[in-house]
Amino acid sequence: MVMLGSKGRLDFLNSKPPANYIAGAGRGASSFTTRSDIGRTRTAPPSTIIGLPRPKPRDDDGEDDNDDDGNNGYQQNFDHFEGNDAGLFVNLEYDDEDKEADAVWESIDKLMDSRRKSRREARLEEEIKNYRYKNPTIREEFADLKGKLSTVKAKEWERIPEIGDYSRRNKRKRFDSFVPVPDSLLQKARQEQQHVIALDPSSRAAGGAESVVTDLTAVGEGRGKILTLKLDGISDSVTGLTVFDPSGYLTRMNDLKITTNSELRDILKARKIVRAVTKNSPKKPLGWIQAARLEELANEEAAARKLITKGCNMCPKNEDVWLEACRLARPDEAKSVVAKGVRQIPKSANKIRALRMALDEIPDSVRLWKALVEISSEEEARILLHRAVECCPLDVELWLALVRLETYGVARSVLNKARKKLPKERAIWIAAAKLEANGNTSMVGKIIERGIRALQGEEVVIDRDTWMKEAEVADRAGSVVTCVAIITNTIEIGVDEEDKKRTWVADVEECKKRGSIETARAIFSPACTVFLTKKNIWLKAAQLEKSYGCRESLIALLRKAVTYCPQAEVLWLMGAKEKWLAGDVPATRDILQEAYAAIPNSEEI
Repeated sequence: MVMLGSKGRLDFLNSKPPANYIAGAGRGASSFTTRSDIGRTRTAPPSTIIGLPRPKPRDDDGEDDNDDDGNNGYQQNFDHFEGNDAGLFVNLEYDDEDKEADAVWESIDKLMDSRRKSRREARLEEEIKNYRYKNPTIREEFADLKGKLSTVKAKEWERIPEIGDYSRRNKRKRFDSFVPVPDSLLQKARQEQQHVIALDPSSRAAGGAESVVTDLTAVGEGRGKILTLKLDGISDSVTGLTVFDPSGYLTRMNDLKITTNSELRDILKARKIVRAVTKNSPKKPLGWIQAARLEELANEEAAARKLITKGCNMCPKNEDVWLEACRLARPDEAKSVVAKGVRQIPKSANKIRALRMALDEIPDSVRLWKALVEISSEEEARILLHRAVECCPLDVELWLALVRLETYGVARSVLNKARKKLPKERAIWIAAAKLEANGNTSMVGKIIERGIRALQGEEVVIDRDTWMKEAEVADRAGSVVTCVAIITNTIEIGVDEEDKKRTWVADVEECKKRGSIETARAIFSPACTVFLTKKNIWLKAAQLEKSYGCRESLIALLRKAVTYCPQAEVLWLMGAKEKWLAGDVPATRDILQEAYAAIPNSEEI
């Protein structure tokens, strides 16, 4: 039953709610507090605000101990960005939760920054590249020109004129000054312009009429022009140096050839004729040769070379055209012209002639000398090589070729000259050793030893592997004495004491693979001397002799081995077996008795 009040209102609306009552809590509402519930607000003093310092106490006279401007500490902490909350948490501790929160925000910042990072960097790189392309440095602008300087030849460098000093500091301002010309100078100039007339005294003495012999002024001018032409014609067009005798050039003025009008007309007619010949019959070499010689006669060497080049293209298999091209070619082009001709006509009978013509122009070409020597006979090659080593003294192959063609006495003198010209070349010393190996074998080792000392004196690095290869070359050439001498003097170079045995055994195996048996034997010779008591070294040397040597050398080696290794049973047994296979039973019995005396407790013996 619902109870109603006096005015029809519900009774619970007029009653006081119970403690901790929250209206609507049953349907999920939460409590809140309004300003009317707590009363009128008031500003908290600065001392109650967290993070702000307390105001200073008043003095006895009631005045604040503040700054001169009258602002208290609370007003001094005002920040234009954060307001009065500046330094709100300055007195709070920085705990682990704050640290974790900062780490989370930092990771978020990194994640946001990593987005589109590659695209942003690519765009930045493209902008930098465009900027550098539009604003290049001076070095980048001249990089291509500096690269082309490597192709500039020495003659082109020499043709570059010397630059003068055009700076303003060395220039002095000159003032034009005008002075009156004296009368004597004007009189002299007037006399120089006059025509001097010379009369024939003989005609006057005979009572004849006075006739003019010559105009001396015109004669002087003519001589001046002729002298200029002569000096221009005898100057060297390449280096600019004169190539004439300055003391006698006036006496040879008659040698100057002046082309007359009739000769010029003849040259023009001849040009028309040869032009028609080369046009109608381009495959005939004679027309091209005549055309080139006609231009040469007219002092048009460039045109002559151009015509003969066309002739070589039209008649590539004709020898006369190539010979004419070699004759007309400039010194710097003669080598290439000869090479082209040889490629076109490899079996030409005039190949020697072409090479000789090329060597006249390029005497220091090693390739031309070698090509000429290869197609010449032995006697001619020997003569050519004497000239070749004079023109090309720094090519060791020419010296060695000459040594092979000469006799013993001449070859020794040639090698001495080569050694002076090429003091750092090992091939000369090896060639000298091979030369002595033919008869004077006792000098071979001394020559190699002296050569190594001389090369070391010239600060040449003695490479052990290189000398080993030279020894193998001598081995394959049949010069065993030279091979042994090289190995004996170079086998220990660059090898440590503890690595000698392993290195030498490896060298022997490599030589056996390449078929250099004498080189392998030469390596075992010092190895057995250094390692006298090493059974493995003697055993490997014996196996090498058994595979590639004779029975006598093997027995001699085993006899020497058991002398230094008397406790090695296998060496005694190998020696006894070789004697038994040779059919010498008493010698076999003697070896076994010696072995039993050396090793009495050996069951195998």
